[in-house]
Parts: sequence; structure tokens; C-alpha cells
Amino acid sequence: MEIRLFKREDATETAQVIAETLKKSNNKDYCAKYIDDNIASHSADVLIERAKEGHMYVVCDKTRIIGCGAIAGYWGSTTESILLTIFVLPEYQRKGIGKQIIRTLEQDEYFLRANRIEIPASITAVEFYRKMGYEYKNGIKELDEEQVYRLEKFR
Repeated sequence: MEIRLFKREDATETAQVIAETLKKSNNKDYCAKYIDDNIASHSADVLIERAKEGHMYVVCDKTRIIGCGAIAGYWGSTTESILLTIFVLPEYQRKGIGKQIIRTLEQDEYFLRANRIEIPASITAVEFYRKMGYEYKNGIKELDEEQVYRLEKFR
């Protein structure tokens, strides 16, 4: 397995990884419309733009992209950052790849410069992120209007 920075030519395959993961892993927690909307908001073009705003990484098993994750400034802040677009193909889940993605993001300059890091966590992934040291933002354990939990970690 190799984790490396996302390149423009990775966009289509990365979007497919996200779509497959959403359809197979998140379908027990979210309705079809939510999943379809989320897939649309993670198109190849969107990923290319997101990568310009921060650092996006892909996980490769030989030449196949099997996961991804991104970090950027939180609304342009230099003291706060946000983790985004963290996905691992279902057949590669529970093998430590998600942890490797988080560890990579936590070594990135956007993480190291931040006092606070936020992550919008799906119902599906909230407990994984909590095991990685992220806690409910302001102690609020409720889904927000985007149907995610807001978690945070302080450095």
C-alpha cells in the first residue's frame, strides 16, 4: 500500500471509489437520495477543485486507488483545519487503511499548523473517528442539517 498526494489524473478513479463506498458502506445509515446527492458532490471535477484548496491524498494498492482523504484550512483559517473526503473501498475496510489515512493527514502541514481540527463525520464513520481521538464539537452528539456529526480535536 502506498499513500501519496492526489494528482489531477486520479480524479475519475477517486470519484468512483467514493461512489462505491457510499453505495455499499453508507446505505444502512442513509437514504438513496442522500447517497446520490453525496456522490454528485464528490464528482471528479469537485475533487480537482477540492485538491486545490488543501492537500488530498490517495491510497493505492499497486496501481488501483482504494481510498482517499483530504485536509484544508477551515474556512480559510490558519489556526483551524478540516478533514474531508475520507473513504476506503468496502473490501479494504477494517485493515488499518483508514487509520493510515488519518495518520497521514495528521502529519500534514495543515494539521500541524492548526490548534483545532474539525471533521464532519457520517453516522457510518463517527465511532471510527472517535477511536482516533476526535470528540463531539462542543459536546453536541446530534446530527446537523447536513446529516453528519461535527467532531473536533485540539492540538
